[in-house]
Amino acid sequence: MVTWKKKCSTCCSLAYRRDHNETRKLKCSERMMWKYSPDSDPALRIYPVNLGDEGNYTCEVVSSAGNFLFFSSLTVIVHPTVTLTYDKSRVAVCQASAGKPAAEISWIPASNHSTAEEVHHPNGTVTRVSYLGWVNSTLPNVTCLVTHPATNQIMSLDLSYTSHRLLYLLIGGSAGVAAVSGVTLCLIFRCR
Repeated sequence: MVTWKKKCSTCCSLAYRRDHNETRKLKCSERMMWKYSPDSDPALRIYPVNLGDEGNYTCEVVSSAGNFLFFSSLTVIVHPTVTLTYDKSRVAVCQASAGKPAAEISWIPASNHSTAEEVHHPNGTVTRVSYLGWVNSTLPNVTCLVTHPATNQIMSLDLSYTSHRLLYLLIGGSAGVAAVSGVTLCLIFRCR
């Protein structure tokens, strides 16, 4: 017998009993299922992964060799939406919206004239905004560097023009766990 449970009193329980070839699913969404057949591969599949799936999972295997418990923790990483704009008072605004964890924002060249604010959303994501004024600056452009476990982004703003002329450059980064963005992800847990 193999049973997957998310640790909470009202959460999903997915079980398979081999001797009766019986599968049970209690309080599980359609997104939580067996990867293939629980008889051949008792891996839990969550597709697509969302923030509510974050938490601790237990896999219990009962066989003639004994009872075995395996624990796994799922952390969901959410890719922030990054923008770089400026306003009429010549303030550059770099914003990393709804990321989890919060993104880090820095400026190139580095400046001690920047200010920042942070908004925590009820779903656990965070929006960070950094402001940089350049009224008396002789710099031709300013670059915003956004660092996050799901991605790193560099955005440059040309200060010599009054129009919104933005140059984008995406520098690849990799997520160590799972990332939720516009792409649907699948997360597989295995009992080992």
